[in-house]
Amino acid sequence: MGLVTGLLTLPLAPVRGTAWMMRQLIDVAEREWYDPERVRAELQALSQAFENGELTPEEFDAEEDALLDRLEEAQRRAEGV
Repeated sequence: MGLVTGLLTLPLAPVRGTAWMMRQLIDVAEREWYDPERVRAELQALSQAFENGELTPEEFDAEEDALLDRLEEAQRRAEGV
C-alpha cells in the first residue's frame, strides 16, 4: 500500500480492525464448536442424561443426531487441513 493510499484509507482503519477482530472471533468459535473431543464429551454427557431419565427418547435422538453431524463436520475439517 502506497503512502497516498494509506493516508486516504486511514479513516477506514477502525472498520478494518473491527472486521479482522470479528474474523478472529468466528475462527476461534468454530474451532471450539467443531472440536472432536468437545463433541465426544457432549455425546457422553447426553448419554448419561438419557440413562438418568432426564431426556425422552425423542429428545435424545434429536440431540444425538445434531452432535453426530457436528462430529462428522469436525472430521471433514480435520481432513481438509
